[in-house]
Amino acid sequence: MLMKLARLSLWNRRGTVLMTWLSLTISIALLLGIDHLRTEAKSSFTSTVSGTDLIVGARSGQLNLLLYSVFRIGNATANISWPSYQRILKHPQIDWSIPISLGDSHRGYRVMGTSDDYFNFYRYANSQPLKLAEGKVFSGVFETVLGAEVAQKLGYRIGEQISLSHGVGEVSFSQHKDKPFTVVGILARTGTPVDQTVHVKLEAIEAIHLDWQQGAPIPGRQLTAEQALAADLTPKSITAFMVGLKSRMATFTVQRQINEYKQEPLTAILPGVALAELWQMLGMVENLLLLISLLVLLAALVGMITTLLASMKERQREMAILRATGAHPWYLFVLIQLEVQIVTLLSMLSAAALLFVSLFVLQDKLAAEFGLFISL
Repeated sequence: MLMKLARLSLWNRRGTVLMTWLSLTISIALLLGIDHLRTEAKSSFTSTVSGTDLIVGARSGQLNLLLYSVFRIGNATANISWPSYQRILKHPQIDWSIPISLGDSHRGYRVMGTSDDYFNFYRYANSQPLKLAEGKVFSGVFETVLGAEVAQKLGYRIGEQISLSHGVGEVSFSQHKDKPFTVVGILARTGTPVDQTVHVKLEAIEAIHLDWQQGAPIPGRQLTAEQALAADLTPKSITAFMVGLKSRMATFTVQRQINEYKQEPLTAILPGVALAELWQMLGMVENLLLLISLLVLLAALVGMITTLLASMKERQREMAILRATGAHPWYLFVLIQLEVQIVTLLSMLSAAALLFVSLFVLQDKLAAEFGLFISL
């Protein structure tokens, strides 16, 4: 009888109840959505680099090494000599490596010299491989593969030519215009720093600097692109390199051996640990999202209480009739609580359904634009 009375009472006030249900649905969906995105953002951030066991660079702090090798922020304290890199690669536990050479830019975007192994072994998020949206991987020295954001923001297409600038400033007066690069590939969007990178071969970094010394062109010596191709383009040094091991059990052993490398001071870091430490430093963002979630919940509760108080005035006649028929005050209290529970339960179910549908529709866009791989 009580359930039937509550159902009829809600139906009698269906206009007000509908608005209350809609308000609660949106508020609860926002609360659950923000909290879910907060968790996924942390997970996606800490897996910006996936499947890489170690990142090796010149002796420095692990955050500095992480920032310039993964996020292309800042600069290395020194380079790694090519002979040292070749010696370390001979370690029996190393399965693959990705060399990284930084120092140049193109219209504000960092240029990274690397090898074909970058496209074969680099992983991000949940072990997602790099994919080409257009074109192919570079094969010639003066060919480049652009990140998705670089191509989109600068409007580049396959076959166009670009020139690199010395240094990392957005505006540079030292440019390598005499050795242009042809765009042969554009990577699919990843939501990571890969999107903001211009990729070239390691040999290309050497080729454009053959007639340069200490950051400036050598007076009276200018080599054409053809002359550069005829020269020895073996790299003299690289900025850093990523390592994949045959066995994860050997991670700490290899890390210690690299850190104790006697030929030159090197640092090997675990990218997952460094990313977690960096996220802790950016914990204010997570706390801000949590605060927004709590404010949304508070707004939903205040809205529901306001609606209930407003509806009580409309129901004074109904309550008077129920009291006149012998209804106990506790009976009326339980009736009101039952109505609230019905509306809340329906709101929670509809909010969960709304959130699921929204994330299902937007998951590809969130992954492409922000690197958020949402688990439903």
